[in-house]
Amino acid sequence: MSDLFLLSEAQMRRIEPYFPFSHGIARVNDRLIVSGIIYVIRNGLRWRDAPRTYGPHKTIYNRFVRWSALGVFNRIFSALAGAAGEPDRLMIDATHLKAHRTAASLLKKGLFPRRIGRTKGGLNSKLHAVCDGDGRPVIMLLSEGQMSDYHGAALMLDDFPPASELLADKGYDADWFREALEQRGIKPCIPPKANRKIQIPYDKAVYKCRHKIENMFGKLKDWRRIHTRYDRCAHTFFSAIAIAATVIFWL
Repeated sequence: MSDLFLLSEAQMRRIEPYFPFSHGIARVNDRLIVSGIIYVIRNGLRWRDAPRTYGPHKTIYNRFVRWSALGVFNRIFSALAGAAGEPDRLMIDATHLKAHRTAASLLKKGLFPRRIGRTKGGLNSKLHAVCDGDGRPVIMLLSEGQMSDYHGAALMLDDFPPASELLADKGYDADWFREALEQRGIKPCIPPKANRKIQIPYDKAVYKCRHKIENMFGKLKDWRRIHTRYDRCAHTFFSAIAIAATVIFWL
């Protein structure tokens, strides 16, 4: 497997506590199956094209879908990100993820929303993220593509960890958002919009560090099933994002 991805034993020890218990028949090798899931998501393959070294492709796919429904991958991301401690600085931004026709062509069915919307760029989803000072994601949210940046921030606000300051672009320049941050003891470093009657000063030197969250989105989009959404269900697509963020930044 020299040319394939394989989680190390140390990495497995960190994520195994969050796996569901096996009932009855023992599961197929967790290390191979989870490594196969990562390989497929990173390279943008169809599940049937997963290398046989990882095991049956139906087992890989079924494990991904079943554990996604249980929220296993989301819990792994949240636990590892939370274990890093409280960050001194936060950064927030959002990016669009194009929805492939296999994800966007069918009518919505079922109880849960698909989180696919229509913008000038077509059908897409939007990933909102809060990062620490090193550009590592600590909070993520998937929404329809047309949702504004500050509406996404409002949905994540209650989960913000304590920090001294937050960096954001002009899309987050709203009085209510600034006030909400200050109530939490977080100093906003946000450039004011041009139409403000009174321009609000901000630290331009500190603001230059905001490129780290842009770099984070770029690293996530290097994984082909993240850059283009093939999954119809929002929870499976978000699980793929959580897997990518965990492997890239927290393992």
